[in-house]
Amino acid sequence: MRELLEIFIAAFRVGIMTFGGGYAMLPILQREVVDSKKWVTEAEVLDYYAIGQCLPGIIMVNTMIFIGQKRKGTAGGIVAALGTVFPALVIITVIAALLNNFADSEIVKKAFAGIRVCVCVLIFNAVVKLWKSSVIDKKSFLIFLLVAVLSLFTDITPVIFVLASAVLGIILHSMGVKRQ
Repeated sequence: MRELLEIFIAAFRVGIMTFGGGYAMLPILQREVVDSKKWVTEAEVLDYYAIGQCLPGIIMVNTMIFIGQKRKGTAGGIVAALGTVFPALVIITVIAALLNNFADSEIVKKAFAGIRVCVCVLIFNAVVKLWKSSVIDKKSFLIFLLVAVLSLFTDITPVIFVLASAVLGIILHSMGVKRQ
């Protein structure tokens, strides 16, 4: 029971950073479950996150379900999901109750402008951390460039990019191509 409570608290701490979505939560997730708790490795987080993007639903909830399930089975996955969404439910309920009264307020507009800037920094930090652990050789850099260019200039769904990158990784590995 204590371990389930730990999973809930860790998921809650990740979920409380709901502004900005999954990318903004990624540094908090890594700090909480990789650095602090050591429940999973950074590579596992990246794998869970990639799979979570391909599944329907909220990326971070999907990712936390994988981590909770690895830690404590089905109960751990359920508790992780509940812990991740609970802060969002509370925050959204409070905002919805108050937003109509204050939406046109200059202070509220400025606060949201500040929050958007903060989210950009959190996303940038997540990108830098992901870059360091993912783009580790010329071949992974080539995959990165290909996906970056195609995502900028086409309307291809990210699911296709993730699946195609997985297939390309399998092909390169099967051909005996090793990371440099």
